[in-house]
Amino acid sequence: MADFILVIASAFWLGILTSISPCPLATNIAAVSFVGRRMGNAGKVLFAGLLYTAGRTLTYLVLGVLLVESLLSAPVLSHLLQKYMNLLLGPVLILVGMVLLEMLKLNFKNNTANEKIQGIVEKSGVLGALLLGILFALSFCPVSAALFFGSLLPMAVENNSGILLPVLYGVATGIPVMVFAFFIAFGANRLAAAYDKVTSFEKWARRITGVLFILIGIYYCLTRIFGLDF
Repeated sequence: MADFILVIASAFWLGILTSISPCPLATNIAAVSFVGRRMGNAGKVLFAGLLYTAGRTLTYLVLGVLLVESLLSAPVLSHLLQKYMNLLLGPVLILVGMVLLEMLKLNFKNNTANEKIQGIVEKSGVLGALLLGILFALSFCPVSAALFFGSLLPMAVENNSGILLPVLYGVATGIPVMVFAFFIAFGANRLAAAYDKVTSFEKWARRITGVLFILIGIYYCLTRIFGLDF
């Protein structure tokens, strides 16, 4: 039970860390601002933030179900994962930690909405926030790709959880979105100060998480690969 609670907390934290990383954070603020400035009142802005979060959560849920369930349902892959996941998890965590600490550079092209999609969003009104949530969730940047594919998915596969963990991850990515939606709705002049605080927190949170990932990865390598007992 304690291990499962730790897994749930880890999935939630990965979502938080993803959402406050520079690339997703800028995208989230742009999306909420894009939709929010077309709304007539604060309630609609907050509702747009909820729909945007729902779009992101739905996307991660679908990806989780498709990827995790397809891997586990294939007999050969399922057998290999069950046999080697414990061995792979340590090196994967080390690599993800190195990405978070910017010791490794990944080149991902972050595709934002093109003019056609923006036009559809504008015509969709508040429901356009749902479309933006789906679109931007699929626009992986190095940090978000490393956290989702390198950390969350292996954890979901190991725990046979293609639904719960991706949903928790998706919901967590939406918490900062709701915070910024609140600032946009009730005090846009405070947005810059909130952004500075979040980016400052993100820098230290990412570094601490990166160090922890490397340490945990080293521990897993020593115990699961080399069979050392501490």
